[in-house]
Amino acid sequence: MTATAIPADRARSLVRWNRALTFLHGIQFVVMLAVASTDVAFAPFIPTVRPIIEDGAFAGIEPTSVELFSFPLAWLIVSFLAMSAIAHAAAGWPLRARYEDWLARGMNPLRWVEYSFSSTVMIVAIAYLSFIRDVPALVAIAASNVAMILFGWSMEAANERRRENPDWKHYVFGCIAGIAPWIGIFSILVAYGAQANLPVDAGIPAFVYLIVGSLFVAFNIFAVTMVLQYRRIGRWSDYLAGEKTYMVMSLVAKSLLAWQVFSGTLRPGG
Repeated sequence: MTATAIPADRARSLVRWNRALTFLHGIQFVVMLAVASTDVAFAPFIPTVRPIIEDGAFAGIEPTSVELFSFPLAWLIVSFLAMSAIAHAAAGWPLRARYEDWLARGMNPLRWVEYSFSSTVMIVAIAYLSFIRDVPALVAIAASNVAMILFGWSMEAANERRRENPDWKHYVFGCIAGIAPWIGIFSILVAYGAQANLPVDAGIPAFVYLIVGSLFVAFNIFAVTMVLQYRRIGRWSDYLAGEKTYMVMSLVAKSLLAWQVFSGTLRPGG
């Protein structure tokens, strides 16, 4: 079945939106890159592993953490904005025709591919700032988040021709995968929050609580938008209106989160 092309005026509008968001994400990327390239001190990203063998002997049930590598955490946030700018540029220029065809069919794979990278970078950064440093834990968090996003893609693909009676399994499975990282992050926050008499530099920075709350709300807004689309509620009964909602959320939520996390990685007096 061939999808009916979206109206030319709406196609042009969406292309303009994507190009505008390319610029808005891009200018933030350039500014953040410039700051990150200075002598300003940033918190490092140092993932660790706990080898069970040390010096040829069993290390015990609590082996010493070993640092794998290190680079400024700010670079993760810089890449977050770059991914968003690249995705919108692709929709606005080289993949324009394919993008319009996808929208006519009620889907946008490009969005899900970009989210699978950008949102995963952000949640790994948040997990790291919440003192989740072990590589296996970070990999599990990243994989769960990617699975959540790809279930969003499969939700659209599976319901391309059945929007009147959508199959919600993909959405439910995505929610299950997506909640796993939050359980880990919130458990760390609760555990540290319950500790008394921690040294000033040992606790989780106050801004992390704000960022985690903001990110949690942002993630849920995207999920709510999908529900509104498939329930055909109000203006969201029009898939293209939902697409613009995703764009607005992409700009507002990503900008707020990027700058919150970026500023939180600064080390005063470093």
